[in-house]
Amino acid sequence: MPVRDSYPDGAPCWVDLTTADPLGAQDFYGPILGWEFQELGPAYNGYTMCLLDGRPAAALMPPPAGGERLPAAWNVYLATHELEQVYGRVTEAGGRAVFGPHEVPGSGRLAFAFDPSGAAFGLWQAGGHPGAAVYGEPGAMCWHELSTPQGEPADAFYARLFPYQAKQIGDGRSFDYTAWSVPGSAGLPVCGRYRTAVARPAWSTYFAVPEADHAAEQVVGLGGRVLREPIDSPFGRMVPCTDPLGAQVTFCQLP
Repeated sequence: MPVRDSYPDGAPCWVDLTTADPLGAQDFYGPILGWEFQELGPAYNGYTMCLLDGRPAAALMPPPAGGERLPAAWNVYLATHELEQVYGRVTEAGGRAVFGPHEVPGSGRLAFAFDPSGAAFGLWQAGGHPGAAVYGEPGAMCWHELSTPQGEPADAFYARLFPYQAKQIGDGRSFDYTAWSVPGSAGLPVCGRYRTAVARPAWSTYFAVPEADHAAEQVVGLGGRVLREPIDSPFGRMVPCTDPLGAQVTFCQLP
C-alpha cells in the first residue's frame, strides 16, 4: 500500500494508547497487528512508535507522571491546519479545552479537549509527522467513531469545529449512526458518530486484521477479553475487545 502523507482537516490522523504497561501492550498488540516498536527515549517521556513495515501506524505512552490515574485508553487525534482557531472554538461550542496548543519539536503541534458529553479527543497540526503513514490495511487503523448518548448535540458540536457533512446511515431512532465526511475526502466518510447508552462517552479506534476469528483467538490467548464474538457487517467482520489493561479496541477484517 502507498505511504499516507496527509489527512484532510477533521479526519482522524493518529492514535496513541495511554497505558500503565507499555511493554505489556507491545506483547499484546505486536502479534495481532504485526507491529515492531521504537521507543523514542527520555526526551519524549517514553513515547513508543508502533511500526508496520517500518512505517508509523500508532504509538504507546505511559500516563503523565504525577497526574490523575486514568484508565487505559486509545486517544484519537483529528487533523487540522488551523490548531488555534479550531481549539478556540471548543469552548464556544460547549466543550472544554484541556491542554495545548503544545509544540512537539520537529513533528507538529497538539491540543486536547473534551466535547460536551465528556468524550476526550486530540487535535493535531502536522509538521514533520503528518500522522499514520499507513491506513486501511492489516496492521493499520481503518475507522474511528464517537460513541455517545447525545447524538444530534454531538453532530452539532463537531460541525462547529470542522466542516463535517453528516449522513444518517440508520433509521435515526433504533439505530442512530451518522457518518461524517469532509472536503478533501472525496465524499467518503472519515469517521462516525454512534448514539448509544454508554457509561463513558468516548472515541474509539478500529484496526484492520487479516482474519477476525484468528484475531479473536489471539486476544484471549494474550490476556485480553473479547466483548462479543466476531460480528459480520457490510463494512467487515468486527471483533470488539479490550486489551489486558482494559483499553477498548475493535479489530476488523475488511471486506
